[in-house]
Amino acid sequence: MSIPSEIAALVERFNQELNEIERSASLGLDLARVILERFPNNFTVIQLFAFLNTAMFFVDTSRRRIQTIVEHLSSTDANTESEIQEAGEDLATDLGQSLEIKIRISQVKTRLENLQ
Repeated sequence: MSIPSEIAALVERFNQELNEIERSASLGLDLARVILERFPNNFTVIQLFAFLNTAMFFVDTSRRRIQTIVEHLSSTDANTESEIQEAGEDLATDLGQSLEIKIRISQVKTRLENLQ
């Protein structure tokens, strides 16, 4: 069975957001590492570093989740309308979460830039 176009669009958008999160979090991690080299016991920077690592973990787990959903929807012809709807709702919820994470990463990067 092919994936419904609405689900495919959600997957594409979600992947774009995950790519942006990964790129921004990587830049933030680089900033945090530089600051931590100078101030290794700075608790605030350690917390920000941990958040950015958690964001990277979110990206990895989200990509696996997307893959699982797509494989499930692609593999069976017996997908009911409710299964498709549930997959769409799950993806939409995760997409919303990714947007929140993007905002927080931007705030974290700004804080780290101000600490340099």
